[in-house]
This record gives sequence, C-alpha cells and structure tokens, in this order.
Amino acid sequence: MSNDAEHVFDRAFAETIRLHEVVRSLDRGPVLRTAEAIVAALRHGGKVLVFGNGGSASDAQHFAAELVGRYQRERRALPALALTVDTSVLTAVGNDYGFERVFARQIEALGAAGDVAIGISTSGQARNVLAAFAAARERGLTVVALTGGDGGPIGGKADIHVNVPDQATPRVQEVHRTLLHVICELVEDAIVGS
Repeated sequence: MSNDAEHVFDRAFAETIRLHEVVRSLDRGPVLRTAEAIVAALRHGGKVLVFGNGGSASDAQHFAAELVGRYQRERRALPALALTVDTSVLTAVGNDYGFERVFARQIEALGAAGDVAIGISTSGQARNVLAAFAAARERGLTVVALTGGDGGPIGGKADIHVNVPDQATPRVQEVHRTLLHVICELVEDAIVGS
C-alpha cells in the first residue's frame, strides 16, 4: 500500500473515532427519548416508519430490518417499515406528485396516531423528509430527526432531534449507524427485558 493509501486509511479511522467521541460526550437524552418513543408506540400497537435519501435510505432499511428481524436477541418481530424500498410507489408518487412527496404520501397511507416517523438526513435539508414530517404531524405521529451539521430545518421540525454535529457526510453516516444500533439495543432490551 502506498503512503497516500495509508494516509487515507488512517485519516478515515481517526475522523470517525473523533466524531464518535464527540457524540458520545453530548446529551444522550434525544437517543434515549427516541428509544422510549419507539417502545411506547410498539406497546400500543403502533409501528415505526423510517426514511431518508441515498445512504440515509440504506440506513432506514437497515434499521427497519433490525426491528422486524432481530438485533441481537430472540424476540417477536417488531413492526417497522422503511419507506425507501417500494420502487413502484416511489416512482408512481415521484411521477405524479414530485419527488418531494415520495415519503409524505406513504405517511398519509400508512401512518397513524401513536406511530413513530424517523427521518434521516445528513444535511438536515431534504425537502422530501420535511414534507413527510408535515404529514406525520397532521396524523399525530411522533417525529424523530436524525441529522448532521446543525440539523437544518429538519432538526427544527422534529419532536426529538438526534444530531451528529459535523459536515462530512461519510463520518455523519458512520455515527448515525452506531446511534441506530444503540436505539435497536435499547428497544430490544425494553421489549424482551434486560
């Protein structure tokens, strides 16, 4: 491996470790409240609807899979749905209503009072996440934002805002995945019992 490649490797690890330590030192309340909101919804027959764009779409799918399948413990399946996976719905809504409505329209169809809507956006700017938050509020869902940077308008529209305060999208995504795993573990422990 060349010195340049070694530098890329070392820098990536150093940056993600640094940002993980920054987030570890911040207020844990939003993460704990997110897990509590999910547990409350699940205990009352609700579900989790999660969404985002690009890498955040894949994080939404990963998170839903951990809840429906399992994270680390055997337990009942938990109702969670990533609104990023149905290409027919995404393309039909995108074509007929515009890409800004692809998540909002699904919230209108699937969301109910007491559910939890989790929007993931590393920039805090995604218009389709903002539109979904508006639809979720109208229907009485608890709205959770998982953001980067300063949280942007998305962070300001959430009931619970989990922020990773950095501008580097890859580093924010890495910490988002860790936070989503923490939330999975907290939810699973509450559902199964510690």
